[in-house]
Parts: sequence; structure tokens; C-alpha cells
Amino acid sequence: MIGRVWKFGDGIDTDLLAPGAYMKGSVEELAKHCLESVEPNFAASVKPGDVVVAGRNFGIGSSREQAAQALKMLGVAAVVAESFGGIFYRNAFNLGLPALVCAQAGTIEAGQEIDIDPAAGRIVVQDDGRVLTCDAVPDHLMQIVALGGLVPYLEQRFRRAG
Repeated sequence: MIGRVWKFGDGIDTDLLAPGAYMKGSVEELAKHCLESVEPNFAASVKPGDVVVAGRNFGIGSSREQAAQALKMLGVAAVVAESFGGIFYRNAFNLGLPALVCAQAGTIEAGQEIDIDPAAGRIVVQDDGRVLTCDAVPDHLMQIVALGGLVPYLEQRFRRAG
């Protein structure tokens, strides 16, 4: 998948992704405020297929799945970070949003186009051809992503077993 990069630093927590002040409203309304305190135009400007790239501890904080859901609703195709908060990482896959751990994420710049192969653990920076090595996403998580999230994945498994 090829996407345009939105770059963020370390410690992007779930309150920045899904601000608490908007948690009582719809997910659509919440998504309009995703990352607004660090990039005010993010929600209005992000395009389907874009990729969020960040530093360490992306998605730390509360267990709110709306943090990953807001990114997914805005059309973000994947999140690449040096490391993730564990609950966010799992929530992302449960919602069908690939999350790639990449120690070299800091070398990617905002606005660049990158080609991500999560299963192979590889990112190609289209601007200069650099190939970055990341942690490969396990097959079972890629199957969840391919089916659109954990619920569709489990529904398919139960239909086959039934």
C-alpha cells in the first residue's frame, strides 16, 4: 500500500487521538477532532490511504478503542511508529488498521510517499528508494486486517466451524 505521510513525534497518547471532550458524541464527531491539539488541520486534511508515522509510544494512555477507530474513520491506511502502547496496538488490528513497528520511522518525513508491506516488514520511501526494515506483522493479524477487523474475522471462522 502506498500512502502519503503525516509525521508526529513521541508520546502521541489516546487523548490526542480521541479527545475526551468529544467521547460522548458519535465516532464521526470524535474523528473530526483527532490529533487537533498537535496538528489542527489533520482531520480536515487527511486523505484516505494516508499513513501516520510517529516516534515512540504511539497510542499510550487509556484503553479507548476510539483512538484507533478515529484514524480508521478518517481513512488512515496504516500507522508506523518506533513503538506502540500495547492496548492501542491490539485495538488497531481489531479494527482492521495495520500498525507497523519500525525502529527507522524517524527517518521518514511528512509529505513523503511510502510503500508499506506489513507482512514482509518493509517500507520503501518512494522519494529516494530507501528500504526500511520493520517488524513483520504476523499472518494472523494480517488476516484480521484483510477481513476488516476482528469481528468479521471471527464471524468467518465461526461460519466455517459451524
